[in-house]
Amino acid sequence: MAILNIRIIGDPVLRTVADPVTDFGPDLEKLVADMVETMEDVDGAGLAAPQVGVSLRVFTYRIGGVEGHIINPVLENSDDFQADEVEGCLSIPGLGFPVRRHRATKATGVDLNGNPVVVEAEGMLARCFQHENDHIDGVLFTDRLEGEDRKSALRAIRAANYHSVAEQTTAKRARTVGSSFGVGSGTAG
Repeated sequence: MAILNIRIIGDPVLRTVADPVTDFGPDLEKLVADMVETMEDVDGAGLAAPQVGVSLRVFTYRIGGVEGHIINPVLENSDDFQADEVEGCLSIPGLGFPVRRHRATKATGVDLNGNPVVVEAEGMLARCFQHENDHIDGVLFTDRLEGEDRKSALRAIRAANYHSVAEQTTAKRARTVGSSFGVGSGTAG
């Protein structure tokens, strides 16, 4: 397994609708294992394949002792909403804003072997599923902001030098983890 480079806002893969997974096998198994290891390394709640530069409909999650992965997920969201909670994103370091999310969701998809997966979620797990599913649809949490929050987020993004942030993050993680990716490589390790 390997720690993968997390793509930062500005990378086109984050704005691309990911392709459905059609090839199940060792490459997919490695991708999911590497995503889990990367998510754990950065203490993330979830991670979508586009965030590691792979345009496939896959995400991993780990919330409150519930963890796993879903391939080719489809979400059925409740009509009602939960209280807005501040969300951040590994692909937009240092930025957090309250985001409106559905109270509950039912995620269906498959696992590594193509077996059906159904997970019903509320609260933070439902929020995580919606956030990660947005990633595989080319949507960032900042796209869900409105009014002053949206203006503030866009100003912060414009003011930030995310190229520099990406290089610093990669260098720091390479030193602490000893992974196989290098500074500014832009490729998965």
